[in-house]
Amino acid sequence: MNNNDIFKKLRVALMLRDDQIVDILQLVDFRMSKGEIGNFFRNADHPNYMECGDQVLRNFLNGLVIYLRGTKENPKNPNDVIAVHRQEAQPKPFKSEKPKTEKPKPDSKFKPEFKKKLADKKPAQKIQVVEKVKFNNGKKKKS
Repeated sequence: MNNNDIFKKLRVALMLRDDQIVDILQLVDFRMSKGEIGNFFRNADHPNYMECGDQVLRNFLNGLVIYLRGTKENPKNPNDVIAVHRQEAQPKPFKSEKPKTEKPKPDSKFKPEFKKKLADKKPAQKIQVVEKVKFNNGKKKKS
């Protein structure tokens, strides 16, 4: 198991996003971009894959301790921090559409009116945009 595997497993177990990992690394004054961090999580055969060095993993673990436990002056409960991540990671429910009200079934008295409306509508005449051309063995003939 290499450093990339450890980093991936910690990210999944703690439900961390790339921007949160950047914040954790900044707690120990180690600066990396989200793109560089994303390269650690790629497949080994990907062209942008990067090996996670010992220094990166060490700084991440030190920052993670501060992130979860807090500092000596301002301690935190790690379970509270992880619970917040769980709530953020859960999919948000979709906004339900307006409840569909059942339409009353049309009585027989409505059917003749509906048929009248259909009968009143006349099909619109089609406007001919292109002239009709008949091809006969490669020669045009207007019809």
